[in-house]
Amino acid sequence: MQNLAERAGSVYVRLGGNTQEHATLVDFIENYQVITKNKTNLAQTTETPAVLYTTDMFYIMNNISTLTNVKWFLGIPFDDATDWRLQIAENAQNILGDNLMGLQAGNEPDYYPNNGHRTENYTASDYFGEFGTLVAAIEANGNIPNKNMLVAPNLGGGGSGWTPEAVWETGFLDSYADRLRFMAVEHYPNNNCFVQFGVGSYVDPQEVFADYLTHKSGITLASPYLAATGVAQTLGKPFIMFETNSASCGGFQGVSDSYGAALWALDYGFQLAYSNFTNGLLHVGGQNVFYNPFTAPPTNQSAYNEWTVGSIFYSAMVIAEAFGKSNTSRIMDLYANEDSMYTPAYAIYENDVLSKFALFNYVDDKTGANDRIVSITIPNAGVPSSVKVKYLRSESVSYKNITWAGQTFGGTFEADGRLSGDLDIVTIQCDTVNNTCPIPLKAPDFALVFLSEDSVLELGQATQTYATTAYTKTANTASVDASLLATSNGHSESNRKNLGSTSSGSVNAAEGTRGYLPGALALLSVVGGVLAVARNLW
Repeated sequence: MQNLAERAGSVYVRLGGNTQEHATLVDFIENYQVITKNKTNLAQTTETPAVLYTTDMFYIMNNISTLTNVKWFLGIPFDDATDWRLQIAENAQNILGDNLMGLQAGNEPDYYPNNGHRTENYTASDYFGEFGTLVAAIEANGNIPNKNMLVAPNLGGGGSGWTPEAVWETGFLDSYADRLRFMAVEHYPNNNCFVQFGVGSYVDPQEVFADYLTHKSGITLASPYLAATGVAQTLGKPFIMFETNSASCGGFQGVSDSYGAALWALDYGFQLAYSNFTNGLLHVGGQNVFYNPFTAPPTNQSAYNEWTVGSIFYSAMVIAEAFGKSNTSRIMDLYANEDSMYTPAYAIYENDVLSKFALFNYVDDKTGANDRIVSITIPNAGVPSSVKVKYLRSESVSYKNITWAGQTFGGTFEADGRLSGDLDIVTIQCDTVNNTCPIPLKAPDFALVFLSEDSVLELGQATQTYATTAYTKTANTASVDASLLATSNGHSESNRKNLGSTSSGSVNAAEGTRGYLPGALALLSVVGGVLAVARNLW
């Protein structure tokens, strides 16, 4: 999170989704857990369990916000419109304060008839009526001081044929615009629900991979909402893509976790900004999800470098650098190269001044035949004498090993949240006489071109990191370098006969080791020193 916060100023995180509709606050959960799942009702498509949580969840969230500037969205349960459970709103406003950005009112209500939350004849007018009862309940609740923090309508991209305009036609905005802090929708370009849950029809990842390797994808995803974002502007409301990613139900293996997906998410983010979206939130799931920006170790964190950073986290980090901290950025699709769908480009303005270019090459060609030299020209103002370029790179769109300006988080189960490697910023000389800057692009490639000095230009790894405060692996922590182990001949029988068990509590844990104790202590002191350094830096 700090790698994003230092680039963007703050990070928006949403806790919710399908789980929020049945979420219930409880006083205590066994073994002092903060959150647990109740799997008694798994009727909906994604088999999402109900969630039980305690107030400790809010304190954890707020503690995170004190360390790194994370702001939160939560959702009010919408499963029972006659008996609203508003404890999540009460505690969120009381504990999170200004770190709470908004409260979602209904998650994809257009899909309620499909997933069994409502009857088959549930309509936008019904949602309008239920939203009104929620507004009334909040108004009557003295423990919710801010009555105007709702996020709506949160449509899921066409369920039951709903559109934002269909919701507006009910009188929704005329009645409740003053109660909205954000307007929002949710949309995925595809789904993998058949593989994950046996719902719908099978989608072959290899057949759809090419759909993500084109500028057309982002345009197609954003275009249905152009009228809605225009309405939001007239009302002075931020408009958010509240949930998206490469494919619902966890994404596609080999596609959603690839460099191609990183390019796609970057292009999509720029296109949302160009289409007047204020923010976009990428969905994060569990261990069986392919599109995660990051995934925790599959067990308790008992060793280092066991996280996995996904391809789209790089996208989020790069786009944070592109937009900057000023909150004045404007994005222009340049329709570059005769509006090529494979080599798009964007211009980024801050404070009405051109500050950066974002250049793409989706083409995958190791021969070099499709490498490009993009010539940047700036009418009137002219190009600077030189520019700085940071590249997001991998060998192929299908690869997972990604670098941003020469640095990487590492591969699967190799990450600890810190970038490694030397920061590589390329300086390119421009031709001020002919008003051109030649920017090389490989096939595939992405370049962020800085026209002037920028606060994030020299930023690689975030300057502030946070060590873990909890350790579950406190015994048997000695390790041996894998390369040494591979070339070792091991012990002979004469060595092994004197060795007993070293397991804690074993009857011979202290026997048979006297002759080897000094060497063992030397090894442990070296290993222990390495671990101490790692802990301090993590």
